[in-house]
Amino acid sequence: MNIKQQTIQKAVSVSGVGLHTGVQATMTFLPAPSNHGYKFQRVDLPGQPIVDADVDNVVDLSRGTTIEQSGARIHTVEHTLAALVGLQIDNVLIQLDGPEPPIMDGSSIKFVEALRDAGIEEQNAARNYFEVNEYVHYRNDDKDIEIAALPLNDYRLTVMVDYNSRFLSSQHAYLNDLTQFPEEIAMCRTFVFLHELEALYKQNLIKGGDLSNAIVIVDRKVEEGELDHLAQLLNKPKVSVNREVGILNNLDLHYPNEMARHKLLDMIGDLALVGRPIKAQILAARPGHAANVAFAKKIKKLMLKNAQNQVPQFDPTQPAVMDMNRISQLLPHRYPFQLIDRIIALDENSVVGIKNVTMNEPFFPGHFPGNPVMPGVMQLEAMAQTGGILVLSTVSDPENYWPYLIGIENCRFRRNVVPGDTLILRCEFTSPMKRGIVKMQGRGYVAGQLVCEADMIASLVKKK
Repeated sequence: MNIKQQTIQKAVSVSGVGLHTGVQATMTFLPAPSNHGYKFQRVDLPGQPIVDADVDNVVDLSRGTTIEQSGARIHTVEHTLAALVGLQIDNVLIQLDGPEPPIMDGSSIKFVEALRDAGIEEQNAARNYFEVNEYVHYRNDDKDIEIAALPLNDYRLTVMVDYNSRFLSSQHAYLNDLTQFPEEIAMCRTFVFLHELEALYKQNLIKGGDLSNAIVIVDRKVEEGELDHLAQLLNKPKVSVNREVGILNNLDLHYPNEMARHKLLDMIGDLALVGRPIKAQILAARPGHAANVAFAKKIKKLMLKNAQNQVPQFDPTQPAVMDMNRISQLLPHRYPFQLIDRIIALDENSVVGIKNVTMNEPFFPGHFPGNPVMPGVMQLEAMAQTGGILVLSTVSDPENYWPYLIGIENCRFRRNVVPGDTLILRCEFTSPMKRGIVKMQGRGYVAGQLVCEADMIASLVKKK
C-alpha cells in the first residue's frame, strides 16, 4: 500500500446517464491538495455546493448509496469511490452537473480508465491510514448479514453472497492486494434479479437502467409475452433468454463469480465513506449497502475514539521526506545541536520528525551520569526544530527565512527518554499564520507512548 498521498495530474471527465435518476450528467475529476479527501460538487445548483464523501452524510440506501449536504444530494456514489480507492487516489474534487454519477457499464472500469488517463501524482504528505486495532463486528439477524474487521497491516477483503436461489449459487470473491483492483474487480457489473425489476421501476428507481449497464438474472421461466413487456420496460427492441433461466439477452459474464466481485466493489466504495484509507482484514457475508454503511459507521466511531491516542508510525524501511542533508540546508543548526535525523511526513498542517537517541549524545556524560536521561529541554528543542520545518514549508523559498521559537506553553514531560530510544515528534498547526506568527502543538512519542508535549509559538523572519 502507498505511503504517500496521491491525486491526479489533470482534470478528466466522463458522461452518461444515472442509473436510478435517469438524468444525463457529466462528472469531472479534478486534482486536489493533500488532506482534501473525496468531495463532490453540484455545479448545476446555485452556489455550487460541496458534499463531503462522509458516512454521516448518507441519507438513502435504496439500491445504492446516496449522500447529501447543504441541500445538495448525490445518488449512487459507490462505484465512483471504489475506483478512487482501488487506484489509491486520496484527494479529488468530483464535479457533477447532475444529481448522479453516470452508471457507464454498471461497474467502475470506465472511471478507472479515465483516472489513469489523467495520470496519478504523488503528494508530499503521508497517507493518514486508520489501522483497525480491535475486532469490529456487525450483524443483521433478520437478513443473515455479517461483517467483521480484524487488525491487519494491509487492506484485504473477502465477500460471500448467497441469495437462497437455485438460479444463483453461493459465490465468494476476495481482494488481497489493492493493486489488483483495476484488473480483477473494477469491470464487474451491477446486477438485479428479474423478479425485482418491476418493483424497482414502481419505486421510481433504475430509470437509467438497461441491459448495457446491468446484468439481469432470469430466475424463473419467462413467457414470450412477458419478454415483449420487458423489452418495452428496458427500452430495447427485443430481449431474450436461451435457457429457462440465465442472463437476460444472454450476456457473457466477465467472471463466473462476477456478482460476488461486484458486491466486493460496492463494499470498497461504501467503506471509503469513513474518510481515511483503512488497514484491516474485512470479512463479509451477504453484504448490501445498508449493512456496509452501518459497518462504516462502526469503524468511524472507533476512529474517533482513537483519534486522541493517534501515534505517528515510523517504518525505517521507507524513504524519508527529508534526510539530514536537506534538514541542514533549511535549519540554522549543526552538530551537536542539530537534533533531527529525518522528516518522515510533511503536509500543509503537520510534520513528523525522527530523533535517534544514542549514547554518543554530547549531553549524556554530564546529565545524570550513570543513569543517562535525555534532558527535557533537548526534547523540546528537537520538537521545536521539527516544528521549524513545518513553518518553513509555508513559503516557496524556505532557504531565505529563519524560523524562531518565541513562546512555549503547557509543556509536560511524561516519561524518561534514554539511549536506544527512537523519539518520534509530531507538530501540527493550531492557528493560521498571521504576520509571520503561528501556533503549533507538538508531541513526542517513544514506543507508542507519549513522552513530552507542548504548545509552541513560532515566528518566520526573512533573512537580511
